[in-house]
Amino acid sequence: MTVGWNDKTPIYRQLKERVVSMMLDGDLKAGDALPSVRQIAADYQLNPITVSKAYQELVDENLVEKRRGIGMYVTEGASEKLLASERARFISEEWPAMLERIRRLGLDVKELLNNADHGGAA
Repeated sequence: MTVGWNDKTPIYRQLKERVVSMMLDGDLKAGDALPSVRQIAADYQLNPITVSKAYQELVDENLVEKRRGIGMYVTEGASEKLLASERARFISEEWPAMLERIRRLGLDVKELLNNADHGGAA
C-alpha cells in the first residue's frame, strides 16, 4: 500500500478502501493474512485504533475474519462479494452521472466504446 491520505475522508475509511482495492485487484486473496494492526500503524504512522477501526469494518462486512491470536484473514468469496457490490454501486451511482456528462458533451457512446477498444482517445 502506498501512503497518500487526503483530508476529505477519515483515514480509517481510506485505509479500508485501500484494502478493498487490494482484494478487487487480486493482491489479497481468500485465506491471505492482512498485515497486523501494529505493523500498519508503525509503517504508516497511524494510531492503532484507526487501523483497528478500518479492519473492524471489514470484519463487519464479512470480508475479513479474525482468528484469535493469529490475525485477520480474507474470507472465502470476499472478492466476488466486493465485485458484485462495486458493480451495483457503479451502475446506480456513477454511471448515471457519467452518462449525463457524455450526453451533455454531445459524445456518442458507441464511438467512445469503439475508441476504448482500440486504445484511442475520443
